[in-house]
Amino acid sequence: MQMIFLTVSALLLAMAGGCVQMNQAVPALIESYEVVAKYPVGGTGGWDFLSVDEKRHRLYVSRGDHVQVLDTRSGKVVGDLLGTAGVHGVALAEDLGLGFTSNGRSDSVTVFDLNTFAVVETVKVTGSNPDAILYEPFSKRVLTFNGRSANVTAIDAATRRVVGTLAVSGKPEVAVADGRGQAFVNIEDKNSIAVIDVATLTVSKYWPLGSCDRPTGLAIDRQRNRLFSVCHNKKMIVIDGNSGNVMKELPIGSDVDGAAFDRELNLTFSSNGDGTVTIVKSSESGQFAVVDTVGTQKSARTIALDSTTHRIYLPAASFAPPPPPTPEQPKPRAPMIPDSFVILVLAPKNPH
Repeated sequence: MQMIFLTVSALLLAMAGGCVQMNQAVPALIESYEVVAKYPVGGTGGWDFLSVDEKRHRLYVSRGDHVQVLDTRSGKVVGDLLGTAGVHGVALAEDLGLGFTSNGRSDSVTVFDLNTFAVVETVKVTGSNPDAILYEPFSKRVLTFNGRSANVTAIDAATRRVVGTLAVSGKPEVAVADGRGQAFVNIEDKNSIAVIDVATLTVSKYWPLGSCDRPTGLAIDRQRNRLFSVCHNKKMIVIDGNSGNVMKELPIGSDVDGAAFDRELNLTFSSNGDGTVTIVKSSESGQFAVVDTVGTQKSARTIALDSTTHRIYLPAASFAPPPPPTPEQPKPRAPMIPDSFVILVLAPKNPH
């Protein structure tokens, strides 16, 4: 049963038979989403993380060995960043006008201009297979989370020089920053979160994630200092960002890889590869509930949010049946159908 959270003003409007329109005065009423567009991008190559440049209306999508740049309003490809072998993610430093890609196969970071997409520099990292990447604006450092070597490389974003390396307890996954010099990263094989002081490049503590198994995506409510970690055993774990205590465990879909938090609507989104997005509502008093499950498309596992429009973007594709297993490939992957790659656009339903 869907739980609804209403403000007093919304109740009065409902009693008067009014129809509440979507606007900033009543953001708490938005709890349901729908697919409003499907951008047929096509092309070859898989994908991983994606990022939104809200100022320039651009969506950066990692595609294996290049990064496609889409106009978020039209879905048209407006740029293509080449030479990013094994690219996983893109971090945006708006204050510096620079973007940074994590290139897993070349153990490097490509630095590029956000206006022109021109490559500024390539930086070698101090670990193996940089996966998630994060720009921390307080320290103006870029962090790469190196999955194969279980460490973190810190790069000065202004000078593009490596300034340190930090070992962590296991395989680092998605990370978020609190805007005050602290970063949090899921440690996938330890079912925990590492709390990192970015300036000193030290781990201040590790927090266990309750019954979570293999955390991947991570989102943050910076105003209330809450973390939302999504796990492969179909759970979202809500963590108090001050104490590390588990506040709530909620059910989500399967094959999850991403999460996002909308600060204005107090909604957290879990992108599930089973073809759903789970939406969780937060309250000021610390109550959390699943308020909607939106059908998307199988394989839509990663997510990006545009907080100015409240739209979310999910990459997906269609796949043929996997080939028969062989001694060399006992678990062969299903091949992607050519030109089936799309970006799904989800937007709030107008409440009435």
